[in-house]
Amino acid sequence: MPGVYKKIEIVGTSPTSFAEATRVAIEEASKTVRHMSWFEVAEQRGAIKDGKVLEFQVTLRVGFKHE
Repeated sequence: MPGVYKKIEIVGTSPTSFAEATRVAIEEASKTVRHMSWFEVAEQRGAIKDGKVLEFQVTLRVGFKHE
């Protein structure tokens, strides 16, 4: 179906995993962004403290249909 789509970039974080960071970011964005259709992972990175992984971070590009 023809239409116009927009992409935004969001960042999710999690102390557990990249997958959890992705899930949290999408769920939180869905509270204010309507008609989300897809996402792509732009970056994965994390924070280290005392030689251990402190946090997983994921940057997502999210596409949604423009109203």
